[in-house]
Amino acid sequence: MNSQQKELAILILAAGASSRMGEIKQLLPWKGNTMLGHTIKQAKQVSNAVFVVLGANSEVIKEKLNQNVTIFKNTNWKDGMGSSIAFGVSQLKRHSYKAVLIMLADQPFLTADYLMELKEQFFGFEYDVVATSYPKKNGVPAIFNKTYFSQLEQLNKDFGAQHIIKASDNIMTIDPKDRAIDIDTIEVYEQLKTKSDDKI
Repeated sequence: MNSQQKELAILILAAGASSRMGEIKQLLPWKGNTMLGHTIKQAKQVSNAVFVVLGANSEVIKEKLNQNVTIFKNTNWKDGMGSSIAFGVSQLKRHSYKAVLIMLADQPFLTADYLMELKEQFFGFEYDVVATSYPKKNGVPAIFNKTYFSQLEQLNKDFGAQHIIKASDNIMTIDPKDRAIDIDTIEVYEQLKTKSDDKI
């Protein structure tokens, strides 16, 4: 592991109940893996320090994971994404990471290449935050310098870290070029899975 990998932790948010899916989204098949398994595989190409925040269906999901990652179980997952970020970062603080890359488990088109682009910008140009640009906001996947850990720990609502990103004055944003698609319904999943399979 090189020095950058030692300095960068990756926190995958996978605590939601997938209520709109009708199934456990994290375990849906994707490219010979599960949705969460695919995300972990991408993250591990960027850093060996990969952590997953689980909440709903945590025991079922843990049983299906075949990757060696550290699991954080957020018992307050119903409080929203901000709660999972806060809990995950609070667990990371006992280690000495320079930064954390926060990402979602349901954006399978944001592969290792994109995550590496974020990482290279962060370490290469010493930004405090490197975030993903969306039409109306900036968001995750995003890398935060350790100076933001205390603020991240205080999140407790469903909109995550958007206001922390917005307030940063030393930030770089990267255009994901239509790859930052959240899979929130079974219809979207089936459509995108077909498109993904076509590319294999």
